[in-house]
Amino acid sequence: MNNPPETQKPGTGRARSWLWVPSLYFAEGIPYVLVMTLSVIFYKRMGISNADIALYTSWLYLPWVIKPLWSPVVDLLKTKRFWILVMQLCVGAGLAGVALTIPASRFFQYTLAFFWLVAFSSATHDIAADGFYMLGLSRHDQAFFVGIRSTFYRIAMLTGQGLLVILAGHFEARTGLPPVEVTVTASGQTGIPSFDPGKIVTGADTAVNAFFTVGAVEIGTDLIPVDSAKQLVARVEAWNRQHLFYSGADEPSLQPDIGGRTGNMGLAWFRPGKKPEEGERIVLNFSFERGDKSIGLVKSYRFEFTEMNWNLPAFALFQLDPKLDRSTEATFTGLSGNIRLAWSIVFAIIALIFAGFFLYHRFILPRPEEDKPGESGETGFFREFITTFAEFFRKKHIAVILLFLLVYRLGESQLVKLASPFLLDSNEDGGLGLTTGDLGLVYGTIGIIALTLGGIIGGIAASRKGLKYWLWWMVIAMNLPNLVYVFLSFTMPSSLWIVGASVAVEQFGYGFGFTAYMLYMIYVSEGRHKTAHFAITTGFMALGMMLPGMISGWLQEMLGYRHFFIWVVLCTIPGFIIVPFLRIDPSFGRREKK
Repeated sequence: MNNPPETQKPGTGRARSWLWVPSLYFAEGIPYVLVMTLSVIFYKRMGISNADIALYTSWLYLPWVIKPLWSPVVDLLKTKRFWILVMQLCVGAGLAGVALTIPASRFFQYTLAFFWLVAFSSATHDIAADGFYMLGLSRHDQAFFVGIRSTFYRIAMLTGQGLLVILAGHFEARTGLPPVEVTVTASGQTGIPSFDPGKIVTGADTAVNAFFTVGAVEIGTDLIPVDSAKQLVARVEAWNRQHLFYSGADEPSLQPDIGGRTGNMGLAWFRPGKKPEEGERIVLNFSFERGDKSIGLVKSYRFEFTEMNWNLPAFALFQLDPKLDRSTEATFTGLSGNIRLAWSIVFAIIALIFAGFFLYHRFILPRPEEDKPGESGETGFFREFITTFAEFFRKKHIAVILLFLLVYRLGESQLVKLASPFLLDSNEDGGLGLTTGDLGLVYGTIGIIALTLGGIIGGIAASRKGLKYWLWWMVIAMNLPNLVYVFLSFTMPSSLWIVGASVAVEQFGYGFGFTAYMLYMIYVSEGRHKTAHFAITTGFMALGMMLPGMISGWLQEMLGYRHFFIWVVLCTIPGFIIVPFLRIDPSFGRREKK
């Protein structure tokens, strides 16, 4: 595949590219995380059942799965710049619709409809943004910014999963009764707690505009019998259900499945300080706030207090990770604000942000000469639509291209599914026995930093020497670090430093090696339909991750962790075998000397 000599595109340049590449990919990531993650949290706060949440929000992923099917429309009609701006307006309008319909009685149906609008608009925005990236940057700068775009996309993920949830919690805390805070300490040995609601002193029956609760809970790190734990859970759930502290939409089982966990447990209780008005419901959402995640709740708690049950305590159960053997603590918070108003404000703010993105990008996005509609005209649109797909599969060496897209991540597609279970499983089951808190530190902090650094350094390296120069190094970086899991499964280290360093090596290598994959997708998409063709390559990327991942759990159970990780390393071999057959212009991604 030959490419013409690289020239600087009018109106572009690295300095100006810094003004739009980060913001464009931040705007690309936000609606995705809103639809896939924040919507789940929102519906849970609103009292929708887990079954309905899982069913209906899972369908929202469909637009991203099938986006290659309408990518030729974006390629043939109007400009990529036009599609970006219009889709940002549509995302903003959809989020505004969510904000406006939250107070409605049938909010679930209405907000889902607007989330569908956001999902389709976001998937279309992804197609246009990826196409514009290839049109608005020189091939050299495409390589340089590939790590930057990934970093700001990840920042968008963290914003949606963290900052926006915190913002919603802030508004919830400011629109109702004062927040309830319970500190749970794990230390010593206390035995299983007794459950006797009749002995609970919940405060005087006076009109206090706050919740009565227990301020601190101490739980011993000693293990307890599984049957005793299940009996306690069943009694607490029976009490809460009997006194109507759960809404009908979230009616729990009397005996939730807590599996084989035998970590010790603790109790907290809550009741409002004054009687609600007739027909009024005071909702208390109780959840983890900060501290060691090895201390958790048996389930997510959403209590409803009315004039009928307000003078009785509702109970929440904590349970320790059975592998926890040290003193630690965590804080849990109950919020009882106007949940509908709080989330309406959050979605309205994001809608305004997208209006800001539209205005900003309207003036800051360049106007590349290549960014123009297809030349087929309306009469030949459908013919050109089919031709777009046909041209992709007629590319020279298409079999090699598709094989590379499918097998380059063959090892990683299976490793990613079982890495966390391996770190969490007990030594008896072949795992390292990390606590949930330790896992959060290893992957949520060390791993993310290493992954981000690997991606940025990979982009900078490719922009200096080109993709072809770095290809073998990136293939090695992508696959060889998988050996750290073979090392961990055989040595079973108890040191968190060794585990963290091993994960850092693997994640850095993945970030560095994924640069080659991304750049190769850009490279093979070159041509007059590059936007649609890049969307097709992302479809094969998803297929290459999905199919091996589906059988990875079965393989691990059959082989055990040690032999499974050896299998993962063997699965990296096809990625090495296919590399010599790739045909890449040595100048791709590299700035040519003038």
